[in-house]
Amino acid sequence: MADADSCPCLEESQQHTHYQHIRSLGVDETNGRFGDVELWQCKSCGRYWLRYLVEYEHLTASGRYFMGLITLEGVDNLPPEKTIPYLESLDWHFYGGSYFDGKKGKSFSHHIPVDS
Repeated sequence: MADADSCPCLEESQQHTHYQHIRSLGVDETNGRFGDVELWQCKSCGRYWLRYLVEYEHLTASGRYFMGLITLEGVDNLPPEKTIPYLESLDWHFYGGSYFDGKKGKSFSHHIPVDS
């Protein structure tokens, strides 16, 4: 296991192979967005990540994901429709996808552009 304080998963969003998919947490149907909510775990340090993925099939380059740290206790009390407010409450989160021209990064903004 990597040193928890120096794991690369804290600096930038890693390739999906860096994480283990733990389980699906459901679908957020707020505003008709049908966002997939999943729990992932970093294979290096063991941290848990909440991942939100949404894509609007009728819009080109609309796919986007957002990831933020979460505890297992936090996941148990988080329905899918509360995922975006949870991510917006964090000090920072990761983002990426075709909506961002294929770029990924770390954001300190408390607004998550999830609706089409």
